Amino acid sequence: MAHQSRSFLFLSLTSYPGIVPNPLLLVSHVVKHEPLYTGLAIGLLLFCYARYIHSPWRRVPPGPRGFPLVGNVLDMKNKAWLFSPDLRERYGDVIYLNALGQPMVILNTQKVAADLLDRRAGIYSDRPRLIVASEISSGGLSLGFTRYGDLWRRMRRAAHECLTRAAVEDFHDVQAKEGLVLALDLLALPNGRNDHFRRTSASMIMSVVYGLPTIRSLDDVNLKNIDCHIERLANSATPGAHLVELLPWMKHVPSWMAKWKREAEFWYRSDSHLFENLARRVHDELENGIDRSSLSAALIKGVDRNGLNERERAWLGGTMYAAGSETTTSALQWWSLAMVAYPETQRRAQAELDTVVGRGRLPTFADLPHLPYIRALVKETLRWRPNIPLGIPHKSTEDDWYEGMFIPKGTICFANVVQCNNDPDVYGADYMQFRPERHLDSDGNIAPGPPNTKDEGHVMYGFGRRICVGRHVANDSLFIDFATVLWTLNLEAAKDASGKTIPLDVDSFVDVGLVSRPVPFNWTVSPRFPEAPAILAEQLELLEH
Repeated sequence: MAHQSRSFLFLSLTSYPGIVPNPLLLVSHVVKHEPLYTGLAIGLLLFCYARYIHSPWRRVPPGPRGFPLVGNVLDMKNKAWLFSPDLRERYGDVIYLNALGQPMVILNTQKVAADLLDRRAGIYSDRPRLIVASEISSGGLSLGFTRYGDLWRRMRRAAHECLTRAAVEDFHDVQAKEGLVLALDLLALPNGRNDHFRRTSASMIMSVVYGLPTIRSLDDVNLKNIDCHIERLANSATPGAHLVELLPWMKHVPSWMAKWKREAEFWYRSDSHLFENLARRVHDELENGIDRSSLSAALIKGVDRNGLNERERAWLGGTMYAAGSETTTSALQWWSLAMVAYPETQRRAQAELDTVVGRGRLPTFADLPHLPYIRALVKETLRWRPNIPLGIPHKSTEDDWYEGMFIPKGTICFANVVQCNNDPDVYGADYMQFRPERHLDSDGNIAPGPPNTKDEGHVMYGFGRRICVGRHVANDSLFIDFATVLWTLNLEAAKDASGKTIPLDVDSFVDVGLVSRPVPFNWTVSPRFPEAPAILAEQLELLEH
């Protein structure tokens, strides 16, 4: 072997006499000092081997082997693969993936997600960098995508102050009216139910954020403009949408050379104008002595405390609408599917309403403490089918170790909300069934939630410092919508021409950006008792006059 090596070196050097003037002398020198060079070579190999053995990268969490260069990118296109219990069974509670060199981990249990994202929030509260969706087209002001830092802290603190458990009670009248209008819409046009869900969700959020009156049509210009913003944001945040996300230096290409950059800059100016006009309307009303309860009004009145400028306040309001509208719509759709698929659950909820409320008036927020089963319906809907299955990703800002596994700095961390909410170790063997009673104690009252769920009974609202700031608004809105619709209507599965019930697909879903919805299904509605429609109409007339 040594003879072959010396021959190869001799041939290589003599082939390039212009580089080595006297290759024979060099070869002779190497041969003479062969033990020294052999020792150096062995030492270098041992050094590299030691570095390899002690490298923390050898101890990243287990995960499926990816393809060269692209890693697990092709696997991740199939979301159902990520949610599969088989993946957790094979690789464990923490799964490591590599996407074009970007380290990622999937957190598959509530404990693991809480250990990292809650208890180590100081290093797991950042977001992945999104150059187009966040930095350019949102100016870094879209709260859900804003990087962890001073701006995010100021915006988050301001939103939290305006949306505490006590503060959101100011929105109860608006939410109760929206539930009433939703029930009337379902009675009048049952085939337009998905549009009704979208309208009521959008109208409620617009009232909460801007103090606007009930919006009765999806053709409202403000709704259309903000919905276009949401769609653009979701599309530009989709992996692979823009090459600049892989080649960040492209951000510095002049706008006149890059159409994608010109468009993103245009939409930032356009959306800023939209949000600022909506917020300015609230400011003008306050100047004229009109003080409707809203997030924007609270932000304006607290400007000395929150330190946000006009544009930051405007974008915070727009962000809250974008975050709340789509998720509330999805929750209503999943709940309606559950009511049709589990009619015994619907009957139990209606029996509670008849006992507590009766049939002479509509349910109100004053009934909330006495309607534990309706409250459990809200918890179970968000547990059973979380509408953001992988949550919003976090990003680590430091190297970290967890139970002997290395999580490198810059790792994108996904809490697998589907797995966390459907864990048999937490929810029992019937975790796939829709059972609101799992959230009740032996006396029929709301039971404390499982550990790491912050008494929500699920982890749909996220973790740590990035937990959903509007969760109290969402819970209240779903409660009054569920109570009002079930007080008014029976929801039933549709039947075919022969009178047989059309089967329902309760497991499949449709992706709408980050949000998932059930596949379209047919169902029918009918008044529960003859007086219900008249009571609804009379109550609406009172509220509007």
